[in-house]
Amino acid sequence: MLASMGRPPWRAALPASGIQEDVKIGFSLPQHGPQAREGAQIPRLAIELEKAGADSLWVGERLIAATDPKVGYAGKDTIPGEFNLVLDPFLVLGLAAAVTERVRLGTNVLIAPLHRPAALARALTTLDVASNGRLVPGFGIGWSPEEYEAAGVPFTHRGARLDETLDALEAIWTTDPASYQGRFVTVPEHRSELKPVQRPRPPIHLGAFSAEGLARIGRRGDGWLPVVPVPGPPSWGKQLLKLRAVIDQAAEAAGRDPRAISTILRVNVAAGTDMGLVADTIGQVAADTGFDDYFIDLMYVADSADATLETALELLARLRG
Repeated sequence: MLASMGRPPWRAALPASGIQEDVKIGFSLPQHGPQAREGAQIPRLAIELEKAGADSLWVGERLIAATDPKVGYAGKDTIPGEFNLVLDPFLVLGLAAAVTERVRLGTNVLIAPLHRPAALARALTTLDVASNGRLVPGFGIGWSPEEYEAAGVPFTHRGARLDETLDALEAIWTTDPASYQGRFVTVPEHRSELKPVQRPRPPIHLGAFSAEGLARIGRRGDGWLPVVPVPGPPSWGKQLLKLRAVIDQAAEAAGRDPRAISTILRVNVAAGTDMGLVADTIGQVAADTGFDDYFIDLMYVADSADATLETALELLARLRG
């Protein structure tokens, strides 16, 4: 919520040239769908997007796309064809880290329970060190039973597994020697001298819309990762504020300052959407909520690396005015 985030009120009307200058705009890297075949182009895109003024670059995670899914994607019975082609999120972000200097590098989201905490900590520490402290780790619990099966992890108790994984990461990142013993997760005592650049650790962001997930963010998260669909329902910004209020209330109940919990919005653009509508939607949500950090996923819009770059540059021009 704007009042609880400690930011100055936004003007009711946006300037004719675009959104406010302090609103951050980032983009998903070409990781899914036909773009995945052009993984060699990721360094070039990262360089060009940073040069053009993007504030952040992002990856997601899909382990497998089941042919006959028990649970479909986003409330449907099916899984998008784009998930049939996917690049490894850690390697993609590493390629971007190697050729950029300023942009933040985020994961939205890694399915934390699929990963062993020691290996996950090593990969994320590597990214934070390689990028000189620009990593924004985002986690979720996923929705695909088949992905859990492929990883050899039970689909049950996903929330508890997420909490224990985060506890284990905290231990590895902040203590030496480090160890963790939980019901679902165990890390033997070991030397943990290499720490992330960000201290005491990189800020943990969580994706959630359920009451339980939002409360978890209030209790322990450093940031929330909601979604803005385009096209989307009217007054979506007001709905996001209601959800953010749940986070704030949980933070206060836990003795935390809600203003310390950031919000980074993922903008999911449907195929065939006019880019003018994307820019207008971001502007309206920003005006309605005061949230000032967005990144745009063009997975369903662009089918090549060049198309991704061209569309991203068009959006930056529209949004920056």
